[in-house]
Amino acid sequence: MTHTIRAIGLVLAMLGTMNAGAQSQQGHAAGSSQEVAFKKAIRQLYDIKESAWTKGDVEAIVTRFYAPDAVSVGEGDPTTLKGTKRFREAYKQLLRDITSVRVESVRSVVNGNAGWDWANFYANVKPEKAREYPQSPVRILFLFSKEKGRWICKGDIFVTGKFDDPL
Repeated sequence: MTHTIRAIGLVLAMLGTMNAGAQSQQGHAAGSSQEVAFKKAIRQLYDIKESAWTKGDVEAIVTRFYAPDAVSVGEGDPTTLKGTKRFREAYKQLLRDITSVRVESVRSVVNGNAGWDWANFYANVKPEKAREYPQSPVRILFLFSKEKGRWICKGDIFVTGKFDDPL
């Protein structure tokens, strides 16, 4: 399963590169109305996640940020999260160990009802838990889908390090 998720992430990354190249070759402006609307929508989702984290609100993260069938996998993490139940279990622990987070979008791509965002994810881990988590920030690729008129995160994949801006 992990190999499948990695392959999906790589395919999306390639699609994003191809899509960005195609747009620039076709003369489309980098700030198309679709791209601007997508960036605004995902920033609102990131704000929900950051605020809910600070408040310790697991349900807001699990039900307002992530889709019920979302998948998450990361470097060094032996498990693959899939679905609301697994996300809820994981986030209960994460919110106990990490006091706050911040998401810094580095590069976004949107194509119709699909979008993805490369971001730096900053986490303030409690000192006594620091050995259990990767050093902040981590590079993360969030995958989004527009469903019933609203953007929702379908999953993410993360690795250690930080993206340089711009990508």
